[in-house]
This record gives sequence, C-alpha cells and structure tokens, in this order.
Amino acid sequence: MKKLKILFLCTGNSCRSQMAEGWARTLKSDELEAYSAGIETHGLNPNAVKVMAEAGVDISHHKSENVADLLHIPFDYVITVCGHANEHCPLFPGKAKIVHVGFDDPPKLAAQVADEEEKLNCYRRVRDEIKAFVKNLPQNLKQITEQKNDIR
Repeated sequence: MKKLKILFLCTGNSCRSQMAEGWARTLKSDELEAYSAGIETHGLNPNAVKVMAEAGVDISHHKSENVADLLHIPFDYVITVCGHANEHCPLFPGKAKIVHVGFDDPPKLAAQVADEEEKLNCYRRVRDEIKAFVKNLPQNLKQITEQKNDIR
C-alpha cells in the first residue's frame, strides 16, 4: 500500500511541526511518509526536543526546513498546525489537500509562567495533544476533509 505523504507546516518549523513529524515517524511510519517545514526557519526549539525525548521520541537530529525547499514533493496532505502558517501557506503543485489543525504555541504559553517546570508543562500539554491527533492519522484527515470548510 502506498504511504501518504504528509507535511506538517508551522511558522518557524521549530516546535509544533517538529513534534508532529516526530510522532508521525514514530507512530505511523507504516502508513505515512512525514515531513515538517516552516514558512520561515527558526531552528529547533530545545524544549520541544526535551519533552519529546521524555516521551521516547528523538527529534534532536531534525533540522528546521523552509517550505520552499519542499514544494517539489508531491504531498497528499499539508497540515498547518498554527494560524500564521495557515494564513500564509503557499500553493502546492499537484493534488495536496491543505488542512488546518491548530495547536497552541508552547513558547508563547511558556512565556506566561515563571517556573521552569511549568514552562515544560506547556510543551508537554501540546506534545500530548499532537500525539493524540497523529495517533488517528490518516483516518481523521478523511473526517476533517468531509466536515470542514477549512480545506483548500
């Protein structure tokens, strides 16, 4: 069976999209070929690496990719995981369906708390939400495309 090619797209490809790619490669590598990229490249967020490692997923070898460098890949789905990426998502050649599934921004959440453990808890919460979403791929993409008008 052909694996679905999925791109997780975020603003800087530093946190949420990296987590999603890590979970997809760990949980769904038999069904999906997962990638992540950003509208810009901000480098890998060390707290994202840390909380993913706590969950047994190593993303430390990932690098921040710019979406412009991946436009040649024939994606089946492009999943925007933040509002900014959804608003600025480029057009993809071919049949890629663009779906928005937004997650809170862990660095923004963490900036609102002082305690280091509480900061990490912000990342952990979003990590776990992304895992729950990825666990149900690709089935939930079919449901989303049938239910939402948020697809291009």
